[in-house]
Formats: sequence, structure tokens, C-alpha cells
Amino acid sequence: MRPLDLALSAPWHSTVTFGEPHVTPDGTTVITVSRARADSGHGEDTTSALGLYTIHDGAVTWTPAMDVERIALIGAATGFVAALLGTLAVVRRPPWPALTGTITVVRGR
Repeated sequence: MRPLDLALSAPWHSTVTFGEPHVTPDGTTVITVSRARADSGHGEDTTSALGLYTIHDGAVTWTPAMDVERIALIGAATGFVAALLGTLAVVRRPPWPALTGTITVVRGR
């Protein structure tokens, strides 16, 4: 899927917005792309950056924006799952050897 198709495939309650073109001193044109969403629950509109188009010497490149909060959430969820699986493994079968056995006492020698 092309980046423009990805940007325009937003749900019906969101709108893709292209910013004003900015021309840098070296002749590169930068166009920002963001998504505005209407939140009907709280009455607030949210805007998130999707990325930007860079036009330099007739070549267009798409640079996606990184969502740092999503990356942090994935890292925290991965750590939680790893801790949960480690805890379950230790509870089910501890890593130390089983110390059960019988003791025989011989009397009268």
C-alpha cells in the first residue's frame, strides 16, 4: 500500500490534513501530513502526526512519524507478559531441585 493510500484510508470520523508546503534554503519542499479525529465523548478534537512528504530534485520521499507513546506501550506490555510467563514457570515448577524424600532411622546398632 502506498503512503498516500495509507493516509487516506482513515476511518470515517477522521480527516487527513496536508500542511502548507515549506521550502528550505537548499530547495527541498516539506509537506506535513496529520490526522484530525473528532472525539464525540469528551468534545475534544485530537490531532496526530502521520509523517511528511519531502520533495528534493523531483524525487518524492515519505517519512512516517514515530508514535513514541505506542512504542513505550508495546515495550511495557512485552515486559509484563515476560514477567507473567516467568512467574508462572517458577510457580508451576521451581528451578531448584525437589527436596522431598524419606529419612530412615536405624536404631540399636
